[in-house]
Amino acid sequence: MIDSLIVFVVSLLIGALGIFVGAKVIVDAEDYTYAAITALIGAIVWGLVGFFFGWIPLLGPLLVFVAYLAVVNARYPGGWVDAAAITIVAWLSVLVVLYVLALVGVTGFDAVGVPGV
Repeated sequence: MIDSLIVFVVSLLIGALGIFVGAKVIVDAEDYTYAAITALIGAIVWGLVGFFFGWIPLLGPLLVFVAYLAVVNARYPGGWVDAAAITIVAWLSVLVVLYVLALVGVTGFDAVGVPGV
């Protein structure tokens, strides 16, 4: 149980780092705690919407992603385009971090709070 909690927290912090970088680049936001809360809310929404609608072919994954974007859109200034841009930058930055950590054998290749990673 403790191991699972540690993996969740570390993954969430990595996901939050991605959102922090995305928000910094796109809307010049500089609050890591805010990004961590956004990552947590995003992970919860992603999980809930995925549980209820993710099974629907084609539409389910789209609904899950739009729900995640809605969280980012609600938490950061700008609109849907900025939310999508924050998410793309977050995804790319988390990929880089996870790749480096996987290369040195520290972690696997996944993170909580950023979809598809």
